[in-house]
Amino acid sequence: MRLPTRGRRYEPDEPSADEGEETPDAPPRRHHPAGGRRRGIPWYIGLPVTLAVIAAVFLAAARLQLLPGLPNPFAEHQVDRSQPAVLRSIQDMSRYTAATGNFQVIVDLDQEARFLPSQILGKRTLYVAAGTVGAYVDLGALADGSVKVSDDRRTATVVLPHARLADPALDVRRSYVFAQQRGLFDRIGDFFSGNPGDQQKLEVLATEKITAAAKDTALASTAEANTRNMLQGLLRSLGFTSVTVTVGP
Repeated sequence: MRLPTRGRRYEPDEPSADEGEETPDAPPRRHHPAGGRRRGIPWYIGLPVTLAVIAAVFLAAARLQLLPGLPNPFAEHQVDRSQPAVLRSIQDMSRYTAATGNFQVIVDLDQEARFLPSQILGKRTLYVAAGTVGAYVDLGALADGSVKVSDDRRTATVVLPHARLADPALDVRRSYVFAQQRGLFDRIGDFFSGNPGDQQKLEVLATEKITAAAKDTALASTAEANTRNMLQGLLRSLGFTSVTVTVGP
């Protein structure tokens, strides 16, 4: 080996084994990318997946009620945001409601297209409606001379007007849609937008049928008989011994 001189680069005569020469027994060297460091998967890449799995486990446990103390995130709660009721008017009434009838009717409403089958376009609904109809006698409609009282206040004669039927009151708690068949186009339309007019149409039709049914009953005559009995008992309690209550023509 020669010693280096000043101003001249040292060049070894023969490379030694420990200066970079690979021996047959030594494994081949692997060249890594820039920096010479082996790159692995960063830890933050798998963090969203881990959090998603943990959240799914907790949601499933809450849904299946595996943990009683864990609140159910799928539980629904009702919030009433309705405005307070506003009194629009007060109407003086002189009606004596002497009888009330309870009715139930099944509305079978079938809406069909003229040139398409019901499987494509059409709707059939069975609606069970429950409501009441009151029968009353309007005491404020007594004509002049309908009430006659003797001078000794022992005899009284009253002529009543005929009883009338009030508008039916639909009981929404006992009314419900029993069954409904819809065509393909109706299903698609109901999916994108609701139609509250259908429910209103069923309710109007149900009230009409209840009104027609009430006219075919003895509800009005029962109200007239109950009103006669009420007035006879009232006048006798006031000291009249002879009381006659009739219904006018």
